[in-house]
Amino acid sequence: MRPTRVLALALLCFTLLPALPREAAAQSFFEELFGIGRAAKPPVPPRGVPQGAPQGGPAEPGAPPAPGAPGEPAAEAPRPAAPPKPVVLRAPADDNVAGQDLLLNGLSGSLRLERAGPAMTARVTLPGTKVSQPTESCSVPLAGGKPITLTSEGRPEGVGRFEAAAAECPLRFDVLEGGVLVTPLGGNPVCTFSAQDCATTPSGLWGPPAATLIPRSGEFDTARGIADKAVRDNYKLMTQRARREDVRPIVTEQAAFSSDREQVCRTYAREGSHGFCHLRVSETRALALAARLGATASPTPTAAATPPRPARRKPVVDGMNPDAGGAPPLAE
Repeated sequence: MRPTRVLALALLCFTLLPALPREAAAQSFFEELFGIGRAAKPPVPPRGVPQGAPQGGPAEPGAPPAPGAPGEPAAEAPRPAAPPKPVVLRAPADDNVAGQDLLLNGLSGSLRLERAGPAMTARVTLPGTKVSQPTESCSVPLAGGKPITLTSEGRPEGVGRFEAAAAECPLRFDVLEGGVLVTPLGGNPVCTFSAQDCATTPSGLWGPPAATLIPRSGEFDTARGIADKAVRDNYKLMTQRARREDVRPIVTEQAAFSSDREQVCRTYAREGSHGFCHLRVSETRALALAARLGATASPTPTAAATPPRPARRKPVVDGMNPDAGGAPPLAE
């Protein structure tokens, strides 16, 4: 700019100074003259205009690549969760009680299963009360005390089932772990023997006497927690798979299970001290639900039915663990 034009511009500004406050006019004059203050600020873009680099332009050094950019691997779609599976407990072997003398409710009578080649036989003595004198007890050996050949019915409820349909008192035998659940066939819970003047009620759990079970009460208590959880999980899965109109019968059956178990186990000898009967009935229920869900019983329990193993303690090495009891001190 020529000196004459600068001088003319300066004279014009000084003529306008009286119309403005002195300090503001002088500051504004020098800011505009030397390009500082508001004159040096770039214009503010309107709202909605992106401040970054234009789309498709080069990204700043070190900035992460945009999603879907070339060379960036596409994110994997989440995998659908695997459908829940029924919990399958270890199924008892059919002959796990073979050769043992079992008692009804751990108190009276006698039941002995024996393996005779491929077949299973039973020697049964039923306890009862006299018909003419209900206060007096009696007993009746089936088939005169001879072994009765049983018919195998497979595992319709997850455990081995045998029947003696031709006996004087037709019975069903469900083989549990360490015991046998006996149910009369035909719907009549009482078998009456007129010749012996004896009425018997053989239904219930036949197992060991209470004296042999009490030392294992801790083991039974832990196993019952696993069995009860398996029952709940399988029941929940069954209601989820069932049709809407079939849910109510399943709920009703499950609600009746607790009372039925209590009815079976309340007469077992000293059940409150060991819990053997409640455990075996719960395991049978869990296996039955798993069988109805299409899962077969396995000799190896599933992970959900396996209790956690206790952590192993590391062995103490001499000279390496001075804080452990019995370890010699380190040499100075």
